[in-house]
Amino acid sequence: PDHTKCVSIATKSAVVEMVIPGAMAVICPVMFGFGLGAKALSGLLVGSISSGFLLAVTMANAGGAWDNAKKWVEAENVPGHQKKSDLHKATVTGDTVGDPFKDTSGPALNILIKLMSIV
Repeated sequence: PDHTKCVSIATKSAVVEMVIPGAMAVICPVMFGFGLGAKALSGLLVGSISSGFLLAVTMANAGGAWDNAKKWVEAENVPGHQKKSDLHKATVTGDTVGDPFKDTSGPALNILIKLMSIV
């Protein structure tokens, strides 16, 4: 299999999918500021910063918790449950969701918050 082509296709698709959200992060503060005034702009920024911060912290902590749950079960700290048990399968599923949470989603929200504040 050609891994390079697969990565190239995924990268191009990801960049195309991020054009609209990235443009919204830049355009919305400008529209609010000029269209509705300083109070509306400050409300947008305070709301996005506070909700984005809470969401980023929650996602990072939840992802870490799911990752640690899998490690805990794999270390045989839960009596009667080891690798290949139903509990282990559930924690592997949780870890699959948790890795993107802690590794990408939380930091990406932090970048969005900074971008909106700078504009």
